[in-house]
Amino acid sequence: MGLLSLGTPLPWEQAKELAHEVRQHGIEQFLHIWRNTKNRQKDRLLWGDEIEYMLISLDRKNRRARLSQRGHELLSTLQIEENEMLNKANQTGEKPDLEALWRPEFGRYMIEGTPGHPYNSSVFDLTTVEANMKRRREIVASLMREDEMILSIGSYPQLGSGDFLEPPHKANGQFSRSLFLPDEVINPHPRFHTLAGNIRERRGSKVRINMPVFHDLNTPRPFIDPSIPYDRSLFPGDKEAKEGAALPDHIYMDAMGFGMGCCCLQITLQAPNVDLARRLYDQLATVGAVMMSLSASSPIFRGYLADVDCRWNVIAAAVDDRTAEERGERPLAKDRFVIPKSRYGTIDTFLGSDDGLFKPEYNDLKLVYDHEIYRHLVNNDIDELLAKHVAHLFIRDPLVIFEELLDQDDSVSADHFENIQSTNWQNVRFKPPPPNSPIGWRVEFRPLEVQLTEFENAAFSVFTVLLARALLAFPDINFYIPVTKMDINMQRAHNRDAVFNERFYFRRSSPADGEDTVAELTANEIINGSAEFIGLVPIVQMYLDSISVEENVRRQIERYILFVRGRANGSIMTAAAWIRIFVRNHPAYKFDSVVSSEINYDLAVALDDIANGRRPAPELLGAGNTV
Repeated sequence: MGLLSLGTPLPWEQAKELAHEVRQHGIEQFLHIWRNTKNRQKDRLLWGDEIEYMLISLDRKNRRARLSQRGHELLSTLQIEENEMLNKANQTGEKPDLEALWRPEFGRYMIEGTPGHPYNSSVFDLTTVEANMKRRREIVASLMREDEMILSIGSYPQLGSGDFLEPPHKANGQFSRSLFLPDEVINPHPRFHTLAGNIRERRGSKVRINMPVFHDLNTPRPFIDPSIPYDRSLFPGDKEAKEGAALPDHIYMDAMGFGMGCCCLQITLQAPNVDLARRLYDQLATVGAVMMSLSASSPIFRGYLADVDCRWNVIAAAVDDRTAEERGERPLAKDRFVIPKSRYGTIDTFLGSDDGLFKPEYNDLKLVYDHEIYRHLVNNDIDELLAKHVAHLFIRDPLVIFEELLDQDDSVSADHFENIQSTNWQNVRFKPPPPNSPIGWRVEFRPLEVQLTEFENAAFSVFTVLLARALLAFPDINFYIPVTKMDINMQRAHNRDAVFNERFYFRRSSPADGEDTVAELTANEIINGSAEFIGLVPIVQMYLDSISVEENVRRQIERYILFVRGRANGSIMTAAAWIRIFVRNHPAYKFDSVVSSEINYDLAVALDDIANGRRPAPELLGAGNTV
């Protein structure tokens, strides 16, 4: 989760006085990186994935499944071998042979795992991804108690509802001040508590997250959540729910942990050079919404079935630090800009590249950016599109400043740049090389929901990588649509069963009369093709046909492609649909949208059984695909 420096984090009242200084130095650090790496060429097409897991404690006697705070304890153990091997490598110069790397995430119950080293550019390496993911699960499982499990699911159904945490704690923490979440759910790394507190302090109120409730047969209309402690008066912000923050017919949440406590699957791809990284950034951004709809896995929040299938909007609201002035609710007086979006959302501007496909009208959103920073970047030979991109990121304040890291050598450090860059959480992220590093220009693909099994996660990862390589191999492929259409697509992708019921703006394959034309296509048409668009799967297969691939390798890759095909055409259901059906078929469900502790327990056990191959689920994985 972004930059994880160590030190003494400053409270917001001190940090805000240093925001301008951090921005200034961040820009200088970016300029140093640009000058030193803009001419890098022929970097290998390395890539990696990130999978986030939740550690769950089972009380089999009382049929309760709770999030376990031992996640942080397990993480510390997992990192011992990693740190020992890295220290040895520093002494001997040998490359460490690590199976996996482990990193903290916002939740104390969460663990992030990545491959021990990047996958290489060979097609054969794509066939090793699933095994590596399985090995990560095995490594974590070897440290678990008999009453524990790990799940890779988008949102924990009972986070913030009733008896959901082991050991239990009251929701009375100073950082989140949530009506539902205790601060004990937060990872003890100093960044995370400060992040939660500073977002609230900067905003001037608690965050307001409202997801539409799924109205089942017995759900009250209007739905007014009876579990909200409207009359609590422990903190000044407690009155916000009663004063309108909690909307009727919605599931109300009030803390960063509800968003950053969700899990995801992310893929980072290294490009041969900066120009091709810009091409990947632009083109992959346009497919993010439809890929999210295929991977939907988050239909329950705070113990209620929601009328959405994805977590994206929950996170966007959970980290929305904009003040009332920045949200346009009051005239600008103290703040610099009216900012249309949270710092978590779709991109607001394309970068363009030398492929000649970008047109200015694609950037049809009125971009908010720091004009002083923009002029400084342009005066230092940064082109207009990249300068506006960076100047747009830097309208934001740094949220966590470590006292010990204030004074840096801008020629060798990127901490101030990454402080702001890494807290702009967009559907794709353009990542410059770290200073003095063999790592090149990269693009991070961020909209995918994490999947229950390694097969699914490997399928989405491999498909994304192959699509990216096709974009590099075939420079005439053009997915550009206006930026504002991507915003619409992302909202549509949230809706229940969006993969079947929604249409997404997408570029036609053969524009009539040479004009740009955008059509509203189904996920099936975009993925599998139609008369109006060739389809992402056919593009990937064209790429595979153009290179030498051994028969057994192609056979395994085709399993992943068929899975993605099936998700798009409706023959394979999403995890969100599977979970919703499980809940509605449970004998304890009262068709009132409530996911009780009993249902949650049985759901967790069922999901764990599927993830470990004890429960066949061809409707979720596709016929013939096993764990």
